[in-house]
Amino acid sequence: MDEDESLHRYGLHPAGANLDEVRGLLAARTQREQRAQGDGDTELMKLCCVQLFNAGTLEDVLLIWRAKSASMDAGCSIDIQLLCGSGLARTKAYLSSRHLPEAEAALQRLLRCEAAGDFEDFSAARHSAWYATYYAS
Repeated sequence: MDEDESLHRYGLHPAGANLDEVRGLLAARTQREQRAQGDGDTELMKLCCVQLFNAGTLEDVLLIWRAKSASMDAGCSIDIQLLCGSGLARTKAYLSSRHLPEAEAALQRLLRCEAAGDFEDFSAARHSAWYATYYAS
């Protein structure tokens, strides 16, 4: 599946079983990207992250973080804001409550990005609207 097929099949706001399929697709592509940069299709990975961001489920934060961390290309393609579909404060609280090295790494990156101004005037709704325009082009 490529980016166009995923967008056609799931749209930007998948729900129910479609969300589970997007999660599975992202996990599989993340594994491929970790094995060899470029094999995971970072544009498709980014779309999956946008779809999960739009669902706003905290349990997807680490899945999105793993995708972002899969390679240098994925790190550049997948915006840090995509971890925050439930909002910045809720995401930071969620990551703080997890006792995993990857949760701590994601939290520290969020805090650095927040301090650098990357979340100034951030809202999940505005970010979602921006991606709707991006994918409509």
